[in-house]
Amino acid sequence: MVQTVSPQRLSETTTQWSLVLARLALGIPMLIAGVGKVFAIGPKPMGISGFAGFLASLGVPLPTIAAWGVGLIELVGGILLLVGLAVRLASAVIAIDMLVATILYHLPNGYPASGDGIELTLTLTLIAVALVLSGPGALSIEHALFDREDSSPDSSQSRGTDG
Repeated sequence: MVQTVSPQRLSETTTQWSLVLARLALGIPMLIAGVGKVFAIGPKPMGISGFAGFLASLGVPLPTIAAWGVGLIELVGGILLLVGLAVRLASAVIAIDMLVATILYHLPNGYPASGDGIELTLTLTLIAVALVLSGPGALSIEHALFDREDSSPDSSQSRGTDG
């Protein structure tokens, strides 16, 4: 006998996987950027001193402290997003990080740009804001640790809520 899946259940499943994809789309580039800034390895291995020098050239005050802050935000935030823990907090901080990067450096290059335009940072900012609004989703460590009573697919119907 062929089993059918209700449209509501299918929609919930695709929504949860979409949130995983959003976390990956934001978490992977943040992790890679953070590793490059903190450990000086990867595609853009600046290290803290190199990134601090870059920030100083933009007129950022306390560039070494700012470099550590940004590097750790991107490194730790990327890890948190990938595992699905503290997603709203990590996404909010990353959204601010990307917005500042857009304004300080990328905006003058425009959209579209052949180099460092606003395409990437704007996209990452919007993904971060979407994750702030949506949360981590059911396929996350955060959900497994803190939302166990809501893990049943029919629990929202039995309580008479939208989930």
